[in-house]
Amino acid sequence: MIHTYSRQPTPIKKAKMTKKMLLLLLIPGLLIIGVWFWQTQSVTPAPHVTFTSITGKRIELAKLQGNPVIVTFWATDCPGCIREIPHLIELYNQFHPLGLEIIAVAMYYDPPNHVVEMPKAKQLPYDLALDLKAEHAYAFGQVQLTPTTFLISSAGIIIKQKTGEFDITNMKHQLEKLFKPK
Repeated sequence: MIHTYSRQPTPIKKAKMTKKMLLLLLIPGLLIIGVWFWQTQSVTPAPHVTFTSITGKRIELAKLQGNPVIVTFWATDCPGCIREIPHLIELYNQFHPLGLEIIAVAMYYDPPNHVVEMPKAKQLPYDLALDLKAEHAYAFGQVQLTPTTFLISSAGIIIKQKTGEFDITNMKHQLEKLFKPK
């Protein structure tokens, strides 16, 4: 019997070569995706703003660094904002003794007389500020919809931004993680 030598790989060798080629293509592809993901996941620092509360108190956001802060943009005619008030009061009462600060920022279009009446009517324990020129809304990324809530870490980094009503359970969980000893 004459045996002819064929340079064609066997089906098993073809499968092994295909796997090697896929791995050689897959590894660099995964590396490229990983580097891209790492580079596009930017850290967003909280803006350097100074709020003036309706009582005249100046609140420099940068000076609150070291404690978590919730900044919520709201309006007196916003039903979702009004529904969030009991949750914000609950968060304030639970976490303020640990260092949490909450600043509610009334939108520029909200009539100041309506805003000034709100702390009395709802017994707000946290600071309330007016944003008459929309400077704060602009500094936080041109906030236009209410409610829009930002959770800022003690390092001054925005770690959560929520447009619409926030979930109280989720917010409590995030705050508990921020106050957990490291």
